[in-house]
Parts: sequence; structure tokens; C-alpha cells
Amino acid sequence: MPQTDHDRAIALAGVMQAIELVRNIARRGQANADDTETCLNSLLQIDAASSAAIYGGIARLRTGLRLLEQQLEQPRDMELTRYAVGLLGLERKLARRPELLATLRAGIEDAIRNLPHFPVGHDNTIARFADLYLNSLSTLTPRIMVNGDPVHLNNPDNANRIRALLLAGIRAAILWRQSGGGRLTLLLRRNPLLRETRRLLASLE
Repeated sequence: MPQTDHDRAIALAGVMQAIELVRNIARRGQANADDTETCLNSLLQIDAASSAAIYGGIARLRTGLRLLEQQLEQPRDMELTRYAVGLLGLERKLARRPELLATLRAGIEDAIRNLPHFPVGHDNTIARFADLYLNSLSTLTPRIMVNGDPVHLNNPDNANRIRALLLAGIRAAILWRQSGGGRLTLLLRRNPLLRETRRLLASLE
């Protein structure tokens, strides 16, 4: 995977889009269907040709890019920051656990084989992704603690959607690492990343 600010901005936008969806489900029990489909589809792109291809094109990351621009400009949303830092940290631990990575890959390949019967947005596929998250990422510490309305958090379908989208956030975090992102990258390359994010958004106008 190329290691450019273009790829890093796409990866961070993927993280932002996934965690915003998680937050919306946790707070209100609903989330944008198109953005959700984009994030869930990214889980199926094991060997994509480019960073943009993982998400089906830049346009499908508009929400994530807007959030990323806001966070790079003036990071006021501490909750989004906390989720993003948590996911990037979990991915670093996952990268050192080849057996968990193998479990994830096998589970994703299984989901791909079942797509003719259960499309990516089907409850069965989302439940499969949620189980994958539980059996891999939930075994690592510290776990991602999702805040929200207990009425929505305790709904089993919402819980599955949240875990599936956290898994999509991990997918984006893997892309971040593959494109050269690390702990200091956000500090050292904040302005170049902001410029690239704005360029990508401008290309969608």
C-alpha cells in the first residue's frame, strides 16, 4: 500500500466515519444507511487495488472527510478523539497477534462466501462481523467503551451494528498503519494531512 498523505487521509476518514456511526447508534439508535454500507463493505476488501477502492471511491467517505477536517483544524470533539485513539491503539496490539489476525481473515472470507445468501447489510452478516469483533478485538485491552443511551445500547441489533462498525474502524486503522501512519504522524504531519483532506473534499464539490 502506498505511504502518502493521500492514503493516510483516506484511512483516517474511514476511522472517523465508522466511529461517528457508532456514536449515532449509541445515542439515537440510528445511523446513515449509505455511510454504514460503505464502512461494512470496507471489511470485505481484503486485497483492494487502492485506499479509495476499499471504500468504493472518495465520494463515499464524504462524512468521514468532513469530520477529519474539523478534527485536524480544531479538535473540539473529545469523544470522537477518544474513540479514534482507542481504535488506533487496539489495532497496534492486534498487529502483534498473528493468531487473532488469522481469525479475523478467516471470518471475513467466510462472510464473503456467504454474500450470495446474506448481503453485507443483512442482520446475519452484521452479526457475523459483531462476533468476529467479540472473539478478537474484545480480548485485547483496553477495550473500547461506547457511551450512549442504555435503551439503544442494550438493543441486541444495535449492539451488533456497533461492534461491526468498530471492526470497520479497525479496518481503517490497519490501512492507517499500512500507509505509514503511526503515533507521531498526526503531530508531525497534521498540516499536510489537513491540506490533503481539504483537497479531497474540494474534489467532491
